[in-house]
Amino acid sequence: MHRPILAALVIAPLLPAMASAQSVDPARATVQQLNDGLIRIMRAGGTISSRSAAIGPVVDRTFDLPLMTRLSVGPAWTTIAPADQQALTAAFRRMTVAQYARNFDSWSGESFTIDPNVQVRGTDKLVRTTLNVPKQAAVAISYRLRQNGGSWRIVDVFYRNAISQIATRRSDFASILQRGGARSLVAHMDAIAARGDK
Repeated sequence: MHRPILAALVIAPLLPAMASAQSVDPARATVQQLNDGLIRIMRAGGTISSRSAAIGPVVDRTFDLPLMTRLSVGPAWTTIAPADQQALTAAFRRMTVAQYARNFDSWSGESFTIDPNVQVRGTDKLVRTTLNVPKQAAVAISYRLRQNGGSWRIVDVFYRNAISQIATRRSDFASILQRGGARSLVAHMDAIAARGDK
């Protein structure tokens, strides 16, 4: 058999799989990575500390935490000293990790479904997902992602297709910043992170 024909016969069956792999949107892949991490910690169970340790690196890879912190603080961010900005970003990470570790604490058959149709919103992308919970109503969770350093990172979360998490936090954070400055906001986020610790 001629080599070109043999090569074609070998490669042809692989083409659909190769095309499928190439067609996965990178923003969708980021959300898939987060979902996989959440299922892992749900299956593992354990304490909130052990789940936080497991999901923390996944959050770091899939979220743009510095940008989310800045967007949550709003216009006041430019008036905050660099050291306080770093403290706020660290507190925002602790809060985010702890909330995921607390909310996804055990597994009873839950799964995620990702909409294959990724929507483009200007320079951002919107990935819609569904959390499927046995014997309960499915929960819609959408993620807004933005490209940073060559990778797509989550910059906002919408639960049940409602108002954005960033908008909610900005409203919450503004009054705390006004009353007590960056240190008060760090303490506020740390209190949220510690809530329900076990």
